[in-house]
Amino acid sequence: MTTTRTTVLDAATAKRKIERIAWEIYERHIDESSVYIIGIAESGYLLAEKVTAILKQISGIEYTLCKLEINKSNPSDDSIVIAGCEAGFDDASVVVMDDVLNSGGTLIYAVKHILNWKVRKCTTAVLVDRNHKRFPIKADVKGLSLSTSMQERVQVEYTDGETTAYLS
Repeated sequence: MTTTRTTVLDAATAKRKIERIAWEIYERHIDESSVYIIGIAESGYLLAEKVTAILKQISGIEYTLCKLEINKSNPSDDSIVIAGCEAGFDDASVVVMDDVLNSGGTLIYAVKHILNWKVRKCTTAVLVDRNHKRFPIKADVKGLSLSTSMQERVQVEYTDGETTAYLS
């Protein structure tokens, strides 16, 4: 059986959404001197790289990019590793970012791990919010909110410097 894919974000639209995500993050943290951008590996980290590059162009705030590695099949297994932010997040502002918010499991366990520190502010951001959550978490900043069936899947792809999202 052939699966059809529908483009939900073409490259030009995705670029605009990513720029808007960066501006919203900047607006939410305008009074901060530094912000940690924590991308959930792998696709969330690729998104975080793009957003961080834009943030560094539009703002004088110091942004530190970190990669959070989590078992997406079993996010509660406590094997979370964060690279690039070895000093921790006490009294820090953080943004936890992923490409797609599906059930909410990955994002909620990532945030739970971040809250082991006494963070000052925690914001969540995603490129696509599917609106089918099993966990009580929301994206504070999102590029696209998409109502889908439970059987449908959203996939974000990064190729040749461009970002696209598909529904299949």
